Amino acid sequence: MTGQTLTEQGFDLIFRAARTANGWQDRLVEEELLRKIYDDMKFGPTSANCCPLRIVFVKSPEAKARLKPCLAPGNVEKTMAAPVCAILAQDMRFHERLPELFPHADAKSWFEGNDALIASTAFRNSSLQGAYFMIAARAHGLDCGPMSGFDAEKLDAEFFPDGRFKVNFICSLGYADPSKTFARSPRLPFDDACKIV
Repeated sequence: MTGQTLTEQGFDLIFRAARTANGWQDRLVEEELLRKIYDDMKFGPTSANCCPLRIVFVKSPEAKARLKPCLAPGNVEKTMAAPVCAILAQDMRFHERLPELFPHADAKSWFEGNDALIASTAFRNSSLQGAYFMIAARAHGLDCGPMSGFDAEKLDAEFFPDGRFKVNFICSLGYADPSKTFARSPRLPFDDACKIV
């Protein structure tokens, strides 16, 4: 694949024309599409292939009712209106799968008993995987509404009471209502954000 590139349309779909959704059309997102998104995003790289991201797709009215009290007030309406809201969490025992995922070395032993390393690795790599997830969702034609406006402790207690998983962020998915999309905010130019040394 070296040297190949996306089309201009592909770059527009994933980055340049894509927007954060703040309202949704009343269109169903099928389970098959969610599976395709995961099956593409799972190939994004992580440290020692640790793959700590775990996803709960909140679709049913019953699950949305459980999520609702965890949301910041300003995020309730748009999140409840979304066809799907993905809870993107980190598995705090991800290292137990390393003999399967990274058989080249005894990577599990790097983490055993080192809670600080587990926490930093889980957060960094689940964040990476969350970004891959949004890129895959956009590539499959969905819009994304990522947010951190929620009570993490309340959400973890509701959805992950055994403490193994901890929420990183949440991301609504569906087909955006263009009338509720904000004007694009500015981005930093290359020279303000980057340095070549």
